[in-house]
Amino acid sequence: MSRVSSMNPTHPTHPTHPAGASHSAAPSLAGRRVLVVEDEYFIADDLRHQLEACGAEVLGPVPRVGEALALIAATPEIDAAVLDINLQDETVYPVADALQARGVTFLFATGYDKAAIPSRYAGVRHCEKPLELSMVTDALFG
Repeated sequence: MSRVSSMNPTHPTHPTHPAGASHSAAPSLAGRRVLVVEDEYFIADDLRHQLEACGAEVLGPVPRVGEALALIAATPEIDAAVLDINLQDETVYPVADALQARGVTFLFATGYDKAAIPSRYAGVRHCEKPLELSMVTDALFG
């Protein structure tokens, strides 16, 4: 996914500059297992590549609730998860419930306003798309 910006791409605060907005190197996620539940292929693939470049082991990405629940059941250790709320014709909330039951940190990645998220998830971080890797890693591992 490419961004259109009037900023100079070589400038250190440019969103796609390797240093990112925080002016620091990409975080090390070595040994971290991150579940990605996203039904938009290019967003899922881009996030997978970014997380893997930081050393994370990415579980998925998976585009459907049933696949995500099966992966959770089959995976003894999950460190964190990134969940898109709207997965085609279903919502990701059963996945969120399964992760909460296991004590796994997760965030909602969505175009929806936070007010659209049920109140039972009031304490869950919310990142609006398009995702910035630094925001994701700060929310999950900060």
